[in-house]
Amino acid sequence: MPELPEMETYKNLLQRKLAGHTIKDVEVNREKSINSSVADFKNQLIDNKITHIHRRGKHLIFNLASGKALLLHLMLGGLMYIESDDDIISRTKQVILSFDSHRLTFIGLRLGYLHLLTSKEVEEEFADLGPEPLEPSFTVQTFQQLTESKKGKIKSTLVDQQFIAGIGNRYSDEICFAAGLLPTRKLNSLDQSQFLKLHASIRSVLQEGIRYGGYIDLPLFKGDQLTGGFQGKFKVHDREGEPCTRCGSVIVKKDVSSRKTFFCANCQI
Repeated sequence: MPELPEMETYKNLLQRKLAGHTIKDVEVNREKSINSSVADFKNQLIDNKITHIHRRGKHLIFNLASGKALLLHLMLGGLMYIESDDDIISRTKQVILSFDSHRLTFIGLRLGYLHLLTSKEVEEEFADLGPEPLEPSFTVQTFQQLTESKKGKIKSTLVDQQFIAGIGNRYSDEICFAAGLLPTRKLNSLDQSQFLKLHASIRSVLQEGIRYGGYIDLPLFKGDQLTGGFQGKFKVHDREGEPCTRCGSVIVKKDVSSRKTFFCANCQI
């Protein structure tokens, strides 16, 4: 499932490619991916302009000139691709938004969704989301306040979207590795130096993920050299049996709260 770095990469690229463009046509091949009838969905989108695209947690919000917005969550398996007439991707497309010279296609939205909502409804969708970990307001003090009542495992807490928005299975493993902490450690067992390291690692790992375009291996458009650049930079996630890049010990895999979790049992404590 795409996490914060993947959705931030999508946001930045789509903002450059689509902001200011008017939707000329809409095709819906899977009505369950949207939240209205196909006719109403098309009626409200055709001739409407995308004014701005931003991210909240693992969601993208496409603001429209009408005042409404498209709320996207890709969930497991969801992808996007920008087609042109001479570059058509051979994948099943659940929704297609056509512009003058290109089309934004949504692929793999079997669990994900693209909902047309009012600004108030978008706010309601985000009411339970935790803070953005890369915002300046996510200080050590803020993190400390959030964790005061938390007694669970680091891994389980990091992937809780009501605790912090945007971190999922992959980056929680990488954050724990960067902090030198076992994902099974309880948050309330950390000393001050470990706590500070965890806070710093959340920010540094996510920033690195964004810098290299996240892990998704399908480029967003022909010639896209950014998307997926982080794929080969994971230190522990999905590297069971391989040597640790820090100490040389073998990376192990364990289920933590029903999630596959990868870590080094030697240099993470």
